[in-house]
Amino acid sequence: MHQISNEMQSCIDECLRCYQTCLGMASNHCLSAGGKHVEPTHFRLMMACAEICRTSAHFMLIGTPEHKHTCRACAEVCEACARSCEQVGDMQECVEQCRRCAESCRKMAA
Repeated sequence: MHQISNEMQSCIDECLRCYQTCLGMASNHCLSAGGKHVEPTHFRLMMACAEICRTSAHFMLIGTPEHKHTCRACAEVCEACARSCEQVGDMQECVEQCRRCAESCRKMAA
């Protein structure tokens, strides 16, 4: 088994939290709120964010060096999701978690 550094474990944790936050907010907040919260572009971005976060965590956990690629993509998608959630409004938890995850993934991608 490969050794997971503290920095990588922190990134895995942020990715999994972001996965949970985006999927949970989309499913339990956005669908109920309707309107701007379920506009296709925004909703798809939230689903994409959840999925790339899960994938990035997975790549780090299995110890493949390609995690740098998924982490780079994850940081970009998380930033886009944070901006979208900020524009929609009433989604501060998602905005903050996406930004934390993006920052952590940027470090892992370097």
